[in-house]
Amino acid sequence: MSEHEHSVVRCNFERHADAILEIFNDAIINSTALYDYKPRTRQTMVDWFAAKHAGSFPVIGIEDNDGVLLGFGSYGTFRSWPAYKYTVEHSVYVHKDHRGQGLGRAVMRELIAVARENEVHAMVGAIDAANTGSIALHEQLGFKHVGTLPQVGFKFGRWLDLAFYQLLLDTPAHPVDG
Repeated sequence: MSEHEHSVVRCNFERHADAILEIFNDAIINSTALYDYKPRTRQTMVDWFAAKHAGSFPVIGIEDNDGVLLGFGSYGTFRSWPAYKYTVEHSVYVHKDHRGQGLGRAVMRELIAVARENEVHAMVGAIDAANTGSIALHEQLGFKHVGTLPQVGFKFGRWLDLAFYQLLLDTPAHPVDG
């Protein structure tokens, strides 16, 4: 798929909740991209979008020419203590039929740009250590491996290691306490 056959969009509940739910649920059922067991419901999408809106967190999507959502990414609170206010944890998901086409990279580039605009300093990705595709994408975008937590997840009858990748941005210009 060339750059001209898709567009980066801001996602909203009305237009994108069902497609995001489908992508989430495929990841839950068939992969270790999400350390979750049960498919989510449409109500979880109501709550998810409400939390993104309340935190002024972006939901970036990528659509084909027909307006079909092919992938999305977002970020949110890293930890809830106030001094973490310049740090976010992000995630990116691409529909199973559209992986390997650079869509995750396009979403990540936009997330990084929005993070800069929003005065974020550190972006953290928590990636299953066996997810070589996501790890390669993060490394190509300048993320550094900052640690792995062994055997913190259990799914599909096995222990899962969680690798953390971090990108430090040159923002904010004037960080403040409080």
